[in-house]
Amino acid sequence: MNKNYFQRVKALTPTKFWVNNVTRSEADLGLSSGATGCTQNPSYTWKMLTHETEGAHARDLLAGILKETDDSHAAETVLQRKLVQEISERFMPLWKESGGRHGYVSIQGDPINEDDPGVIIQEARINREMNPNVMIKIPATKAGLAAMDVLIAEDTPLNATEVMSVSQTVQLCEMYHRTSHTTGKRPVMYYSLITGIFNEWLRKDVAQKGIAINPDVLHQAGLAVAKKVYHLVHDRGYELGFIGGGVRTLEDFTEMVGGDVCITMNWNGSCDSLIEADLPVVSRFFNPIQEAVLDELLEKLPQFRQAYYVDGLDREDFEEYGPVEYFRDSFVDAWKKGIECINQERQKANRSAP
Repeated sequence: MNKNYFQRVKALTPTKFWVNNVTRSEADLGLSSGATGCTQNPSYTWKMLTHETEGAHARDLLAGILKETDDSHAAETVLQRKLVQEISERFMPLWKESGGRHGYVSIQGDPINEDDPGVIIQEARINREMNPNVMIKIPATKAGLAAMDVLIAEDTPLNATEVMSVSQTVQLCEMYHRTSHTTGKRPVMYYSLITGIFNEWLRKDVAQKGIAINPDVLHQAGLAVAKKVYHLVHDRGYELGFIGGGVRTLEDFTEMVGGDVCITMNWNGSCDSLIEADLPVVSRFFNPIQEAVLDELLEKLPQFRQAYYVDGLDREDFEEYGPVEYFRDSFVDAWKKGIECINQERQKANRSAP
């Protein structure tokens, strides 16, 4: 049988793909195509509630939840958990077969209260009860780092997300090294470098500020950060795995091929498009960024320098760094839309009640 693009990537390189915010059928398609993991973010519940094929199922689950709570915020949290648990069940056989190396499904909860480590920790402990392959996804901000420090000591598998800079990566890795050596706990942990979103935000920021820069140079900004992060983590012997995310173009995957990385993508528009395109498998990740490209990025874009230099950001700056805020705002918006949808379903249920 002919292998698809992802299966050939797996055979020829250490690069892996994960699927993001999937329906049940997309999870099955991903697994059959070679996916080794899955990520879900805070927009997941709203996406499922309004999905063409999954909406009815999500609303059926919600109907039972609404009988248990009058708090729509709490209802969304429970609904997210139920939906993610269904996906984690599909990945459990892979988790078992691989001895816990693959088959993780990450869940990122309430984005509105993510500045409170206590809320993050409480949600994480509850979410971990779903299945052993559930990985807790937490933003790499000051509050998120504080929560992750506690959860590493509890042997909790983690996906540190909203990583947009070298400095965030270094602080995550140093924290893991310190806490794991102190406690003896070494849970599986990844950092998610969201290069696609970083590039998207940077293009908008450059346009808004009227900065004149070669588009071919600007196009490589996220990749330059990714390559520096990868080499730094490798050279320092850090133990965290690399997840790339925020895929907006097929190049967000193909330019990473060759690295020991996991790239997470939506099935529709990304995974299926790469399978259909059936491109040759070519390792590109270790092609160097040309000095002229890096020089122009560093010279013209202080916002790029913040991401690229090891000391470009302090821990207090992480939450308010432009691309981190940009990414988080999309989650807050989707979470609020989910609550609106839940309120509408509650009103329908009340009207139909005898």
